[in-house]
Amino acid sequence: MILSGWGRYPAMPCKTRVFRNVAHFDEVLAQTSSLIARGNGRSYGDAALNPSMTLFMGGYDRFLMFDKNSGLIECETGVLLSDLLDLVVPHGWFPPVVPGTKFVTIGGLIAADVHGKNHHLCGSFGSYVESLRLALADGQVITCSRSENSQIFAATLGGMGLTGIILSAQIRLQRISTDMIAETIIQVPSLEALLTLFEEHSQATYSVAWIDCLSRGRNAGRAILMLGEHAKSEQLSDSQKYSKRPVKTAPKISVPIELPISLIGKWSIKLFNELYYRVQRPRQHILDYNRFFFPLDAVNNWNRIYGRRGFIQYQCVVGGDDSPAALRQILNFVSETGYGAFLAVLKKLGPGNRFMSFPMEGYTITLDFPARPEMLGKLNGLDAILSEHRGRIYLAKDARAPRELIENGYPEIEAFRKLRQSIDPGKKIRSALSERLGL
Repeated sequence: MILSGWGRYPAMPCKTRVFRNVAHFDEVLAQTSSLIARGNGRSYGDAALNPSMTLFMGGYDRFLMFDKNSGLIECETGVLLSDLLDLVVPHGWFPPVVPGTKFVTIGGLIAADVHGKNHHLCGSFGSYVESLRLALADGQVITCSRSENSQIFAATLGGMGLTGIILSAQIRLQRISTDMIAETIIQVPSLEALLTLFEEHSQATYSVAWIDCLSRGRNAGRAILMLGEHAKSEQLSDSQKYSKRPVKTAPKISVPIELPISLIGKWSIKLFNELYYRVQRPRQHILDYNRFFFPLDAVNNWNRIYGRRGFIQYQCVVGGDDSPAALRQILNFVSETGYGAFLAVLKKLGPGNRFMSFPMEGYTITLDFPARPEMLGKLNGLDAILSEHRGRIYLAKDARAPRELIENGYPEIEAFRKLRQSIDPGKKIRSALSERLGL
């Protein structure tokens, strides 16, 4: 079948199988030269694609244990984050880290070592994985943790599924008082003011900014900064206190068909940016966690608005004293191309994990571009800026980065290759991404 990531670029024909159990895995291994696991297909590029065999893990989705007193949960890695939330939130627990969508599997969260709006304080998802079971390329199943097979464990967090098939995981949850978020919205006139506010609010649990990347002059980098905290019971109105279970928000809007052309262009982006900046008036309010963490999940199949060619989500991180200069260069470049970016998001990151885990201390910016031939060429300019400032690309979003950029951005890449060689000398576990980047 023809498969792609969430960005719908690239798409390629892949042989597929559905993972059933560990015994069945030995049979699958014998039938193919190589394979990669695939959860719910929410990585954006070619990380979960292998033409020889792409192994669907979504049906491997049982909960194995949930201690409601300690907040420790164990599940198979085909479990969706949305289902985990539905189970644990009514009991007063919440994952310490969540990404921008809840329609991702637990295996995907681990493989990408996802970060959220609170990385500057809490780190990434892998920091809360207590242990995991991993099926290696020879069919052997091992348990990994910080004390057992620790190197393999560290390499699996952010390893994009290349150390083996993640079967199950134990995860440590955090206690919450309510399922609501207290949000503060601030209009910010420029990038410089935004970075100052990020630093001033560095103790806010959650912080994220939307940026108008087409604004210029004194308003260059104008933004909406959103700060959030888990609301306490005393902050809720009587009507909000009736929320005894998580709000299961079904998508309110749907893009029902694949569009022949992209609806995203210079003028539509410019209009949207102007309206969004003005509508998001400064305020403090209480909202349910779905609206705060997963706003795009309210639009079913929103990736279709970019048309048949799909889109590239370019997410990078720049660190240290270089951050302000690098971000200014990136926004200037985007503005000068005239294409803009429909989605432009900035977050502050803290220190990261090892090997191929993406986060490092600094700022990460996420930009969406239609996958047009001329746009793909222009992205080389962003690569040059990133290389100059020793930044790195997020592999879970990447679909086209040159190998040299990845080599320069991940200082432990050679150690990751050596570890993979030691446990999978025949490269039985591999993906289109790993082949493209020589991982």
